[in-house]
Amino acid sequence: MIDALVAKFASGRATVGVVGLGYVGLPLVRAMHAGGFGVVGFDVDGSKIEKLRRGEAYLKHLGDELVRTLAASERFVATADASDLARCDAICICVPTPLGNHKDPDLSYVEASTQMIAGVLQARFAAKVDAGLVLISLESTTYPGTTREVCKRILDDAGMVLGTHYLLCFSPEREDPGRQGVDTSTIPRLVGGIDDASTRAGVAMYSRAVQRVIAVASAEVAEAAKLVENIYRSVNIALVNELKPVFASMGIDIWQVLDAAATKPFGFARFNPGPGLGGHCIPIDPYYLTWKAREFGHATRFIELAGEINSAMPHYVVERVAHALNDDKKAMRGSRVLVLGIAYKPDVDDIRETPAAEIIELLQSRGCEVSYHDPHVATFPSMRKYQISLTSVELSAAALAGADCVVVVTDHAAIDWTLVGTHAKLVVDSRNAMVRGRGVKARVVKA
Repeated sequence: MIDALVAKFASGRATVGVVGLGYVGLPLVRAMHAGGFGVVGFDVDGSKIEKLRRGEAYLKHLGDELVRTLAASERFVATADASDLARCDAICICVPTPLGNHKDPDLSYVEASTQMIAGVLQARFAAKVDAGLVLISLESTTYPGTTREVCKRILDDAGMVLGTHYLLCFSPEREDPGRQGVDTSTIPRLVGGIDDASTRAGVAMYSRAVQRVIAVASAEVAEAAKLVENIYRSVNIALVNELKPVFASMGIDIWQVLDAAATKPFGFARFNPGPGLGGHCIPIDPYYLTWKAREFGHATRFIELAGEINSAMPHYVVERVAHALNDDKKAMRGSRVLVLGIAYKPDVDDIRETPAAEIIELLQSRGCEVSYHDPHVATFPSMRKYQISLTSVELSAAALAGADCVVVVTDHAAIDWTLVGTHAKLVVDSRNAMVRGRGVKARVVKA
């Protein structure tokens, strides 16, 4: 059966299901569809399904052409009906893996998706004597052992047998929303299976859609590799975030220091400081390993310290605002503060775990009258931890001049930094964005 499934993947005759059509799932749909597969896109959010069917984009950084292509294609089905997954030869799970209130893993979305797939497989094999193997691939970032200990257990408990009814692998997503020149099809893909047959099938499927696929020794190796990638970034960002206030107290601009250090052609990889971490990966994923390490009696001190440093950055930015206003003989209470950019990174509409939410909440708690401008996010979305009722204001000379302080949180290219520097009185800049402005008249304080 494995040979037949691999041949089906290799020929492009397979149908691939994608569960979860967000920042990971929808780019995967694009890659699988471009690879020639039939694709069933599943999501419990009915509004996403309706928009896909109408060809309306809900992830702006992916562009309008993608959804129009999918809506017009006979090889793509958008659905909220799990039974539509019964036709699939492979099902990829691309759902959130958030943290609980105590920074413990929340696998409820992975568990629910796997249970749903188990039900689909039960119905599929009950209806057919020889329904063929189905490859299940978990892409959601998680701790080592999840694929084997959680997903396999759920499938086995449903009466499904590895190698008879299903194959199972882990293939970590490596999406970076808004990055130019790369996409799902060009970013190298790791595949680690529960067994050799699962790895082989996973490599065959992804090879049709991704330029370079690397088989690793096990699902656990693939799970751990994804965490290491994000921990590496978290720790190095924490380092420069820790150095930032140190150098500031010495009267040294850390951005100039990093520019100088980056001239070394070996032994140095540049990471930039910022107002805090955002996105799904770096603020969350390292804690999955921290939690799992405790089970084996290990303390991951670097990871936890990096988390503490990065989590403190929104407070540092707000303190810089307080001191800057104080220098202008103004109290925070009653001061008008305009925040520039609420997305977690430049030039996208992605607000997942954005530090802007905490910064705005902290400013409001200290009595500031806060407004924001973001060319990509018209209304501050509802978040798990924050409910901020604000809409983006027009970036005008009057709005800038009327603010006691302008705080740069996200350095979108679409923002006119010369306009900001010309009309703002005080700018607290957490991204070194004001170097892009010409003839800056505002007092600029780095944060």
